[in-house]
Amino acid sequence: MDVEILSRVQFAFTIAFHYIYPPLSIGLGLLLVIFEGMYLKTGDKRYEQITRFWIKIFALIFGIGVATGIIMEFEFGTNWATYSKYVGDIFGSALAAEGIFAFALESGFLGILIFGWNRVGPKVHFFSALMVFLGSMFSAVWIVVANSWQQTPAGFRIVGEGMNARAEITDFWAMVFNPSSVERLTHVWIGAFLAGAFLVLSVNAWYILKNKHLALAKPSFKIALITATICSLLQLFVGHKSADGVSKNQPAKLAALEGHYDSLATGDMYLMGYVNNKTQETKGIRIPGGLSFLIYGDFNAPIKGLNAFPEEDRPRQVNAIFQFYHIMVAIGVSLIALSVFGTWLYYRNKLFDKRWLLWIFVWSVLLPQIANQAGWFAAEMGRQPWVVYGLLRTSDALSKAVTANQVLFSLIMFMVVYLLLLILFLYLLNKKIQHGPVDYGSKEDIEEGSKRDNPLLAH
Repeated sequence: MDVEILSRVQFAFTIAFHYIYPPLSIGLGLLLVIFEGMYLKTGDKRYEQITRFWIKIFALIFGIGVATGIIMEFEFGTNWATYSKYVGDIFGSALAAEGIFAFALESGFLGILIFGWNRVGPKVHFFSALMVFLGSMFSAVWIVVANSWQQTPAGFRIVGEGMNARAEITDFWAMVFNPSSVERLTHVWIGAFLAGAFLVLSVNAWYILKNKHLALAKPSFKIALITATICSLLQLFVGHKSADGVSKNQPAKLAALEGHYDSLATGDMYLMGYVNNKTQETKGIRIPGGLSFLIYGDFNAPIKGLNAFPEEDRPRQVNAIFQFYHIMVAIGVSLIALSVFGTWLYYRNKLFDKRWLLWIFVWSVLLPQIANQAGWFAAEMGRQPWVVYGLLRTSDALSKAVTANQVLFSLIMFMVVYLLLLILFLYLLNKKIQHGPVDYGSKEDIEEGSKRDNPLLAH
């Protein structure tokens, strides 16, 4: 394997592993705000216990996320020096903003969130939860802005020529609000909300199945289920809007997502299938003209295909892009079905009797994670062969001094270290879940809260 392939694999591995944690912290941050808001509004001690428990989980996720994210900034310099020089003015400003306006806000108030119980008032503590959540949201803003600029560059000029060329910001806000940033940001945010919601659903479904902490598990499950239902439905519309943006800004990527080659043909929408890049054929279960209808509102409208682009300017791993994209879509539809069905059963007072469904909720925690990863892989592989779309090729972005052996050795070391971190994370997470919430209120307070939330228990 050459340096380019190894460097891409290394960065893909490190960012994929890191991306397990930020969506969880963003989604869990939203639920912490809701849980503590309920406690502030009602005075119900159950919501205080719920909040205290999930703050511990949040702190664990945050810590591992920070540890796994730092290494990527070094990779820009070691493996991608030409890229760093080319986009340093733009990418550097976004990363600096992320550190100043997002990470500092999140980490600063996290101390109050964890250690502030009985030291600050309830309103101040709730404010700290809100600031931690907003900090995690702002962190996503600047990372997505930087990545979206690579997809749809705007607000810049090229200074210098050849190896000395670099992009320089001419309009900061045009760079921030580039053609794809808002659509991609909302898509990422909602994906993160779903990751957090299904983590809470998974843990509380397990408690209900084991008949443990029921006074806390059932209200937690309800709130997370409502959040998941709203967000999964929103993601359907936001995802469509994002795909519509891809059709305008990156037509080669859209063609790769659906395995579409012929520009004179209508675009079929595949539910599943396989792309043979050599024969340029896509086979599978499809809706004829479905892609044309989604993009133009006309089943017979032709869609620009991969053959419209020079071979050196189109994505190579078309089948992989196709599969990742359809995995994301399939999981998105599954999350809608699961959350809507669960909500319907909940309001008919039948959900907690369906043990088979609760077991599905236990394992459903994996689905948003897989969808988030698959979506990122489809987006990044679909941009190839460009690292900055239409401006800088991935093959030209590499460091000139690094060797294949150096990259391979560091990749193996990263795999070992990250595997150890994953084992540690799962061990600590399981330990906290097994231990469960600590009782900070009297038994009478908890029982009274349960009766207020479930009137049938009062009789």
